[in-house]
Amino acid sequence: MKYLIALLIVVVAASSLVLLQNKPSDNNTAVTGLPWQIDIQPDGSTQVFGITLGQTTLGEIIEQHGDDLKLAIIAAPQESGALEAYYSHYSAGPITGKLLLVLDVAPQQLASLRQRAFQEGGMRRYRLHPDDLPVAYQAPVSVINFLPSINLDEEIAQSRFGTPAEIVQVTTQQRHLLYPDKGLEVILDAAGKDVLQYLQPRAFRAHREQLLQSVAAAENARP
Repeated sequence: MKYLIALLIVVVAASSLVLLQNKPSDNNTAVTGLPWQIDIQPDGSTQVFGITLGQTTLGEIIEQHGDDLKLAIIAAPQESGALEAYYSHYSAGPITGKLLLVLDVAPQQLASLRQRAFQEGGMRRYRLHPDDLPVAYQAPVSVINFLPSINLDEEIAQSRFGTPAEIVQVTTQQRHLLYPDKGLEVILDAAGKDVLQYLQPRAFRAHREQLLQSVAAAENARP
């Protein structure tokens, strides 16, 4: 029985990898919700996984995908932090992984939520007070992070997303493939912690500048 379960896991992982590597065919064009199916709306908003950034609320996502998620403000003591919703098991079509959603909450409102929240998990996690959950459910998603359960590489990424506008080498272990027209950043990590980050194309320039500043700061800090 253990052998059959292990074999099934290998087969599923291999099937997902093949789907990522191969170009679309008549057999998979009907599949929706895939990581590379990014639609830019007429108003410039990004839509992926059925989520329209800046519009789809957490409440609507819970209606579609259930409430088996963790919701908390993630912040260091001296940071304002961000309100995040986390699905530890998410299926993007046949590709499984983890889904992390950053919610759009005004800074003043976020500060009020944090004051009433319950601190847990060390110094970084603040669980919302039950009375504040309706506020979170009405908040739209501003950024999507999808962490696939299979390892990516540059060849697979480019076969699905195309040639990036820019590649930023952050460390010897990590490269960032930037697709500003798609509002996509593909983070390839040698340790296997790959991330697909989706944000509004209009917010991409500021995001890129922040990334380059962090890279420069890290280089200046080296002895």
